Amino acid sequence: MADPRFETLIEQVRTGAINRRTFIVRSVALGISAGVAGSVLASTVAAQDASPAATASGGLTPENLGVEGVEHITDTSKGTINLYSSWPMSGASEQIGADSAAAVQLAVDIWGGAAGGFAINYEALDDGIAANNGAWDATAEANNATQVINDPDAVAYIATYNSGAAVASIPIMNEAGMAMISPANTAIQLTQENPANEEGYPEVLYPSGTRNYMRVVPNDFLQGRASANFIVNGLGAQTVYVLHDNQVYGLGLGTVVNEALVELGAEVVGFEAFQADAPEYQALATKIANAAPDVVYLSAIVNLNASKLVQDLRDVMAPEDTTIMGPDGLFNQAFVDGAGDAAEGMYITFAGLPANELDGVGAEWYNAIKEIVGREPDGYSAYSFECAVCVLQAIDQVGEKDRAAILDAMFTTEGFRGLLGTWSFTETGDTSGDTVSANIVVDGVITFQEAIGLPE
Repeated sequence: MADPRFETLIEQVRTGAINRRTFIVRSVALGISAGVAGSVLASTVAAQDASPAATASGGLTPENLGVEGVEHITDTSKGTINLYSSWPMSGASEQIGADSAAAVQLAVDIWGGAAGGFAINYEALDDGIAANNGAWDATAEANNATQVINDPDAVAYIATYNSGAAVASIPIMNEAGMAMISPANTAIQLTQENPANEEGYPEVLYPSGTRNYMRVVPNDFLQGRASANFIVNGLGAQTVYVLHDNQVYGLGLGTVVNEALVELGAEVVGFEAFQADAPEYQALATKIANAAPDVVYLSAIVNLNASKLVQDLRDVMAPEDTTIMGPDGLFNQAFVDGAGDAAEGMYITFAGLPANELDGVGAEWYNAIKEIVGREPDGYSAYSFECAVCVLQAIDQVGEKDRAAILDAMFTTEGFRGLLGTWSFTETGDTSGDTVSANIVVDGVITFQEAIGLPE
């Protein structure tokens, strides 16, 4: 960021001398990654526009968000607290990361850049690597976590997007006694015992013996079983082929879906991993087509070649014969754009509601963030906003730069008034929220269809 030419671009976009697209193009020409430029752009625009928009909306205020009755302290005489997030910010995750960073910045701006007597600074860290289409990297995530715990002005960590990345950083944060809160991790084994867990989980993640990790999104036990219920009782499918990306998230969720399908009486005609770096999947697609499943369930994230896999599946299986369905790891525009026409008619679940389906204060937030990012916001940006509000309220509540006290204030959150309704944290750090939606790709857009639930 020290390049004076980049600083000039920031000032030009701030004053309106250049538009957002020109800012991104010129930044990339200077050697700044699109992810970093997008994050800076989101923060710059948020600082200009978010607070007036929030004030005008009425609902987006510290008094109307989060836990009722927590006094917001606007004084900054006690010094500075640095707030960090960590998730992929480039490649296929560019919009995911940039929109979530903009959502955190929006929360900071609504709080007036202050909480608990401290000035609040926010920095979005990138745990993705260019070599893998921007996908998360364990070393990058561990380095980010280490950077945060070594910052004496840091008190909480908003991370991660990917469940596998969380495995790299939860133990680091746990040993440091710092709160870690995720907007998007859904793997069951991060917080709860489950037959599908790897051996030793979740205890291996918490070497101190005290929980420090929370998530504001429902976990995959709910999403997986709700998805299986929708496949069998919603779509009427009798035969299903389950593919997974062999990561913590994809394998764990695929296992839950597989087991739930069997319980519901469906026949699982295949359950296997696909090779994420394969140049093509014609042989695998032909093998699946020969099994003639009613549904192919693809448990994967966007960065791991999921778009190409769907294209090759559609080359040998017509939509009228076989439905393709995937989870929230594919709930982003980058996946749909990558798959093109092959994604049409595909079902994608989400652990919540799409941003444009929110009502009340959620609708006010949607209008504000859409104005900031200049497009339909990524679905998980709503949960990133919730994470930031939870941290800011804890800082207001504690009023000290005390990691242990802030962790306790966050972990005991009850009656949080969020964008998707009211929720509390359970004893495992999971949210009590239980909304899951089924969405379908129509004309290249992920479109809400209905809320779905668990089998009766």
